[in-house]
Amino acid sequence: MADIHSTAIIENGAELADTASVGPYSIVGSGVRLADGVKIHAHVVLGGQTKIGAGTEIFPFASVGLPPQDKKYHGEVSRLEIGANCVIREHVTINPGTEGGGLVTTIGDDCLLLVGAHVAHDCRIGNHVILVNHATLGGHCFIDDYAILGGLSAVHQFVRIGESGFVGGMSGVENDIIPFGSAIGNRAELGGLNIVGLGRRGFSRDAIHQLRRAYRTLFGPEGTLKERLADVEEEFAGDENVKKIVDFIRAGGDRAICTPRARNSGS
Repeated sequence: MADIHSTAIIENGAELADTASVGPYSIVGSGVRLADGVKIHAHVVLGGQTKIGAGTEIFPFASVGLPPQDKKYHGEVSRLEIGANCVIREHVTINPGTEGGGLVTTIGDDCLLLVGAHVAHDCRIGNHVILVNHATLGGHCFIDDYAILGGLSAVHQFVRIGESGFVGGMSGVENDIIPFGSAIGNRAELGGLNIVGLGRRGFSRDAIHQLRRAYRTLFGPEGTLKERLADVEEEFAGDENVKKIVDFIRAGGDRAICTPRARNSGS
């Protein structure tokens, strides 16, 4: 049987794996499913139709799966799915989906959500994503694998952040960030590539050099972005990392692409 503290409340219908544990004064709602090895610390509230993957750990005062903060939500049944081996720290809030976003919010495997981070309704978060303290996602955001959002950053609704994208602390992000891009500022502007993150992931020097060359071409002074994108696609054909950037831009979204700060003509 699951290890459940005597003061915890487990509502009828909740499903807990035998190796799950629930700490003092925590509440597990009737639609919640906890997989093997899930550890719920004290004073956690889990509600809604929420599925939590194996080995995930949730710390005190987190609120997970309660109704979305969206005035268009009218009680429709929606879901929240959290992957395996995630760490969700104190005071994190995560909301399920709404009818306007497919009725589901998803978080992948091996994610780290630090104190006070917020994941709004209908977000899609990949694997190995880090949200530093009080990072905030508006609804319908897409955050790809290995992205890192700095402390106190805020991401606008419908923004996409590509693979290994980096957002600096206290940045307000209103436009899409390309894969491997690094953005900072209010409002955030692209400041280059996430070189530190690429190094940590084991990207070779040649791979990083190619990405740098593609970046300089893509955001160079000549021509339009559409023309430069075509140049990059032709020049770097066969480079899978560059292709991720090209595909990301071509896929488009509801927001514009985050670009570098325009240089003064006299500089």
